[in-house]
Amino acid sequence: MKMSIDEFKKKYPHLAKEILDESSDKSSSSITVRFEGAYIDPWRNYVPGPVDYLRRAKSVEEALRVIEYLEKRGEISSNEASEYREKLFKEGLDSFGPRKEENYYYRKAVEYWRKLLNSVA
Repeated sequence: MKMSIDEFKKKYPHLAKEILDESSDKSSSSITVRFEGAYIDPWRNYVPGPVDYLRRAKSVEEALRVIEYLEKRGEISSNEASEYREKLFKEGLDSFGPRKEENYYYRKAVEYWRKLLNSVA
């Protein structure tokens, strides 16, 4: 965030008094305020991929329907769909990772925020 010294003084007069040398004229320059260590939501802008959807499947049949659906919508190519099917038949549903239960992302977010709060406290 960039703002002029004058604007900074108007918005934050007490902070400006602490930070800036009031005796010198710095009205023509600017100050950059950077917030370090900001906490970022790990799920912000997260878009699940094909494997995320497959990990929600309860059976091989359901996983096949997911692959078919993603292929039909154009979210995966026919080659990718073939690779997912092959892996599914050869290695099984667990080869995509442990199953993502209901409220998976909600529980992960709660875990994240608890750890964050505990580290701050």
